[in-house]
Amino acid sequence: MFNELNKYKKNGHFFLMPEDKLQDVCNAPEKQLGIFLTYALKNGKVELVFIGGTGEVTKKELSTIESTGAGGLKDQLINGMQFTDIPRAISWPAQMEKENIEALDVYWYVTYNEKYTDSPGKVENILFEKHYQLFQRMPRWNSDL
Repeated sequence: MFNELNKYKKNGHFFLMPEDKLQDVCNAPEKQLGIFLTYALKNGKVELVFIGGTGEVTKKELSTIESTGAGGLKDQLINGMQFTDIPRAISWPAQMEKENIEALDVYWYVTYNEKYTDSPGKVENILFEKHYQLFQRMPRWNSDL
């Protein structure tokens, strides 16, 4: 669906089951910038429920991420706020239970590194636009529930 992501060779994915700890299963890099797509698996169906990322790139943020990892892909996945300002490490399992989701399949892509300098915020916007063109709505978890 998102062919524009094929060029990013540093990528991966992981599954989050309701009983898992996000910080244990997340294999996204700590000190790199990019985007992630979250798919819900439920009753044999797959649905893209969330598009997220590390936001726009500034020199100051880039320096902090490269030195500490704070704000990088892994940090955003685990500690990013979602569903009434609760870190995803807590809010995602709770939302999975609420919606009877069997698992989340999270794909991540490094969009800003030595090979590509694509701002994650801009890539997110491209993906939002494409999703909206296809479905006339944003992914469910990107909207206020």
